[in-house]
Amino acid sequence: MPIAFVLINAEIGSEGEVLSELRKVEGIQEAYSVYGVYDVVAKVEADSMEKLKDIVTWRIRRLNKVRSTLTMIVIDIMHKTSK
Repeated sequence: MPIAFVLINAEIGSEGEVLSELRKVEGIQEAYSVYGVYDVVAKVEADSMEKLKDIVTWRIRRLNKVRSTLTMIVIDIMHKTSK
């Protein structure tokens, strides 16, 4: 199952609005408003790479108030084990 983290630049002051819209997008597992170069970070999961591409291209990037995105596709996962 493909996973990606999408870093989002939003229009100034619209971070809450962008987060609210992201909650409606199928495939977004988590989203956070953050300080730094980017305003929002979203974790996206999909059944296929094609579906992941569609979510980022047609659902996230087209949201009102989203200025730009940077997508990081996960290539390996490390699960922390308890002692």
